[in-house]
Formats: sequence, C-alpha cells, structure tokens
Amino acid sequence: MAANSAGTAATVGNDEPHDLDQRPIPPNKLQPAGYFAGNYAGEHVAGTEFVIGATFAAAGAAASDVLLGLLVGNLLAVLTWAFVTSPIAVDTRLTLYAYLEKIAGRHFIKVYSVVNGIMFLGLAGSMITVSASAVRVFYNSVAPGAPIEAQTGMLPTDWRFVVAALAVGAVVVTLAVLGFKRLAQFAGAVVPWMICMFLAGALALYPLLAQAQGLSLPALASGDLWAILSAQVYQPTPMEGAFWAIPNEAKSFWSIAAFAWVANLAMHGSLGDMTLLRFAKKKSYAWFSALGMFIGHYACWVFAGVMGAGAAYALSSTIAELDPGAVATQALGFSGVIAVIIAGWTTSNPTLYRAGLAFQSLNPRWSRAWVTAIVGVVTMVLACSPFVFSQLLGYVGWMGLSLSPVGAIIVAEHWIFPRIGLTRYWTKYRAAGLNLAALLAWAAAFAVIFLLYFGVGIHQFFLLIPAWITATLVYIALASAFGARAKYEQAVQEEAQISTRQTEEAQYLASGGKIDEAGGYTGFWWGLQLVGFASLIWIVVMAVRLLMADGESYRGLLDAFRSQLIWPTLIFFATAALAVVIPGEKREQSKP
Repeated sequence: MAANSAGTAATVGNDEPHDLDQRPIPPNKLQPAGYFAGNYAGEHVAGTEFVIGATFAAAGAAASDVLLGLLVGNLLAVLTWAFVTSPIAVDTRLTLYAYLEKIAGRHFIKVYSVVNGIMFLGLAGSMITVSASAVRVFYNSVAPGAPIEAQTGMLPTDWRFVVAALAVGAVVVTLAVLGFKRLAQFAGAVVPWMICMFLAGALALYPLLAQAQGLSLPALASGDLWAILSAQVYQPTPMEGAFWAIPNEAKSFWSIAAFAWVANLAMHGSLGDMTLLRFAKKKSYAWFSALGMFIGHYACWVFAGVMGAGAAYALSSTIAELDPGAVATQALGFSGVIAVIIAGWTTSNPTLYRAGLAFQSLNPRWSRAWVTAIVGVVTMVLACSPFVFSQLLGYVGWMGLSLSPVGAIIVAEHWIFPRIGLTRYWTKYRAAGLNLAALLAWAAAFAVIFLLYFGVGIHQFFLLIPAWITATLVYIALASAFGARAKYEQAVQEEAQISTRQTEEAQYLASGGKIDEAGGYTGFWWGLQLVGFASLIWIVVMAVRLLMADGESYRGLLDAFRSQLIWPTLIFFATAALAVVIPGEKREQSKP
C-alpha cells in the first residue's frame, strides 16, 4: 500500500515537519484556501517593490508599455503557477528538493543547493542595503554634520553607510540564525500596512506631480492622471537597437512583460513553490498567486514609481540618484523610514534563512545556525555595496533564469516521459547518486543562455524559452540513452503506490475528511483586527485628503500628513504584535 494513505492519516498527522519534507503530505495536513491567499498576498509586498517600481519609472519606458507590459507579464506568471507548478505539487505532495532528489539524485541536489544558496544570498544582501538606506535618512535627520549621501553607485562612498549596512545586517543575521517564529508571524501581519503605505505614498505625491505638469489642484480627471503618468512618472527615451537588445532593460512593452514573468521564475517556472503548493487542497489554489502579482507586482510597482518621480521632483534630482529611503521619506516622513526598514527586513530575513538551509543541505551534520551565521557574514559584506540593489532587475532575472532549466527537467520527467515511453524516476531505480543527463541538460541550457546573451546580445529577460526548450530536448535525448528507456520492476510498483495514494486522498477529501484548518478566533483577536483595520482606514483617508486638496492647502496638508502618519502606524503595529503574541484561536476543551 502507499506510504501515506488516507487510512494512515491519523498516525501521519503526528509527524514532525522535517519528516514531511521527505514524504508526501497526508490529506489531514492540507491547508484551506485562505492560507494560500495570505501567503501570496504577503510574500510579494516587500522591499524589492520599492526598488523595482522606481526602476521602471527611471528606465525610459512609456506609461502604456509599463501598464500593459506588467498586466501581460504578471498574468503569464499566474498562469505558470496554475498550470505548471501547482499540478505537479499536488500530484506529488513533495517539496522541490525531495522530488528533485527522486529525479536527479542526491549529488545533483548539492549542485542545485549551491547555485540556489548563492542566488538567495545576493537577494538577501540587496534587501539589507535597502533597509540601510532608510537608516541613512534617519541618521541625517538626527546627527549633526555632513549628511550621508544617497548610495546608488557600484561601491559605497561613505564609511558611515558601511557601518549602517553592517549594523542592519547584524540584526537580520541574528534573527535568521535564531529563527524567531513570532517575528516571522509579525512580518506577515504587517503586510496590509505595507500595501497601504505604497498607496498612501503615491497619493501623497501625486498632487506634486500634477503641479509639475502645470495642472490646477485637485487634478482628478482621467485625462490629468494619464498626462501625469505619461510625462512625469514614465518618460520614454529612445531604445538602443532592437527591443530585445541588452541595453534596453525595461524600456519596451516586451521587455517589461518578460521581466514581470521571470521576476518570480525561481518560484513558478523553476518549481520552487512546490514546497508551498504541496499543501493545497486543490490545484486551483495557485490562482491566489494573482493577489501577489497584481497587488505587489503591479499596483505597488506603479505606486513606487509615482513616489520615486514625486520625490525626484521635490528634491530637484532624478530617480536614479535616489535610494528607497529618500523616496519613502519624502512621501511618508518618518513612517517611510519604518516602511523601508520593515520592507527590507521582511524579505532579507526569510531569504537569508533559505540560503542557510540550502548550504546546510550539503552536509546535514552541519549546524543550521552556524551555516546561516557564516552565510550571513558574507551577505553583510555584500550589503555594503549599493550595486547589489541598484542592479536588482538584472539580478532577479538571472536568478530565475539560472534555475529554470531545472524546472524544465522536472516537467519533462513528470509529464513528457510517460507519454513517450520513458520511465520516470529511472535514476532512483538505478541507485545512482547523480543523474548525469540532468546535469548535462542544465549545462547545455547555460551554454545557450551565454551564447545568446554574449554572442547575439539578447537580453536575459527573453532567454527563458530558449533555455527551457534546450533543457527539455537535451534531457529527453540523454535520458533515453542513459537508461530511461529501460523497463524497471520497481517502476510498476511505485506507480501503483502513487496511484493508490492519490485515489485514497481523493476519497478522503470527498468524504469530508478534516484538513489542518484553523479553528474559530476569540472575540479579543477579532477586536484587535478591527482596531488595526481602522488604523489602515485612517491612513488612506489622510492620503485621500491630500489628493482632494487645492493648490493653497496642499503643502501644509502634506507636512501634517508626514508628521501624523506615525500614529496610525504605531496603533497598527501594536495590534499586529498583540495578535501574534496572544493566541487567537479558540481551543477545544477536552471532554471529561
């Protein structure tokens, strides 16, 4: 019988989390729809949004290309989650690492872990730099003497910024090493506030851009909005050669759509979110990724662009010369400092934790805490150099592109092999520690990527499809030659076990079997949510008031908005912290 059938759900339900990392998730451990809605809405509103949104505004693209390109690219990302990642995750109920080891062997996992860990390390470093930019602004406001200039070049130009980056990095690394569960929960709880801050910042500086356009306030007509977006926020500049050429990063509809698709390629096209979606009761829960894409990677990117353009105008500068701390502070005052610090931390902390786990997988005997600490020191050094975040668009593109051939290999083995007469999991049946066909296919995809990028000059945003096709074709050809065409007795048994497990799971769910769903919440918990929600409404109302202001009152209202915004922020933080610390779920009383 299957290893984890519905019939054994009761005993499996007592498994420790690390046991479930190597085995299919039992039916009673599946999660409801709200779990995925919250995860996707929260994970994609973070420090990267400040950087990427402002970069689009500085890239030289037209407003129509940005708005339509983001629409198409984010839709492609959602479709990839829904039709590639989720079906495989729900079919297998395994993490990416567990399924990849089954396909490619434990030695392949080590290579993959190193590549993955390095990529996560750089991303964590960039977000520490983002948080340090907010510390820079705070330092300038309270310390006498020469201010620390915005750090937007390749290397730092002020030793005080290096100290700030190291200090922020030390805090982030400490939290990642200790793995505070409550702090992670708090980071998720403040996401609604982060969304409000992006919206409020854009609304606060929109009238300033209207004045720059020569419009009378309030400028609320649709024609006014489009004029401001087209002339003040997104200012198109000529492309250098074809739209797919390397110099034209995020300048055309196609490059913007391609980036929006590949921005989270590590999670969907590379199947990283198998680890999350294996808990989905239904494959359709992957559609909740639309919340992250169209709130975080559409609305917040546009809001950040408006903030960046408004801050540049107010400071008589350009977006490229401003860091996230300067942009957010110009729109939101001291609350902007908090927003950038929180946004950077909520991304860097779990990312650094993942990097530590990736390197620890090379030798399970290594201490996770020590590995994370060592990786953290390297990340702190990287964070001192502004190029880590100033080149974020390209870095994120390379991150997903480097891992995408592995996704192609998994898709080929999971779906294509059974249709062309090849045996799935043939490496496992041969007791081989390394699937050489998979490694060579990954290398072949890299070769095509480098040839097209350095030889032809095609931007990395457009290399996903050639890399995917190359990895798929090379893997099928080599796997056929290396042993996938053979028949294995174990394969018949394993496929029967997989079918049995899936059938029993379907029967368990159809019969109304319970899943790992949270119970009801206490009245006190709901009261905290109500107070927190009211504070968010307060923030939005204050911002809308600015939007409605006339030319004479706007400046005074903007100053008041910046100074008063801290109060609803503190109220929301207090309610979020209490909701995390105090148990909100009703506990069932044991029967006598």
